[in-house]
Amino acid sequence: MLPAVVLIAWEVAARTGVLRANLMPAPSAVFASVVELQHQGVLVGHVVATCLRVLAGFALGALAGTVLGVVTGRSLVAHALLDPTLQAIRSIPSLAWVPLFLLWLGIQEGSKVALIAVGVFFPVYLNLMSGIQAIDRRLLEVAEMFQYRGAQLARYVLLPAALPAYVTGLRSGLGLGWMFVVAAELMGASRGLGYLMVDGQTTSRPELIMAAILLFALLGKLSDLALSRFGERLQRGT
Repeated sequence: MLPAVVLIAWEVAARTGVLRANLMPAPSAVFASVVELQHQGVLVGHVVATCLRVLAGFALGALAGTVLGVVTGRSLVAHALLDPTLQAIRSIPSLAWVPLFLLWLGIQEGSKVALIAVGVFFPVYLNLMSGIQAIDRRLLEVAEMFQYRGAQLARYVLLPAALPAYVTGLRSGLGLGWMFVVAAELMGASRGLGYLMVDGQTTSRPELIMAAILLFALLGKLSDLALSRFGERLQRGT
């Protein structure tokens, strides 16, 4: 209901001149630009390029966050050795990684995926580590009685017990993945929604910029909803 009200108010304000069309175009103009991109046959390509980057970065960041979250959450020694350094790295602004990744990985997809993975990593790592540290010690003692060790302990005890915190971390990481992909696509991308935003800026087409922003919002919401439903199914199955 609220999005519909906002869109109607936005349309009215743009048509009555309250909002300047060259700065804040009406939703109808934004929608028309999306339709034009579709007619040109380029919209799907830009959307798919962005989604694939987010998916690849999310997979890498979530995997690294899961492994290190389990290790530091389970071992006091690993926590003391690794966590202070990781917390310091977490404070580095996202854009500060851009020149370094460009130097290391070049302008191709590797640097973009790596930047997204950095954004995804920390929420997954922090939430999973905290969730494991909060597990009832008696549960771990029972697991030791049944001789659960290593990957078996992580799979059947640690991750299920910390699952709510883990799902929260995954959802937060996915949200940051969508935020980081914008910075990633400023790194010389020739396709993607971030590229459309840059193209709209250089060609003075605010409707194109707004279209890309709204598509980011829509795709981010749909992916978060899918991950949330998947997490609920996992929690019901544990």
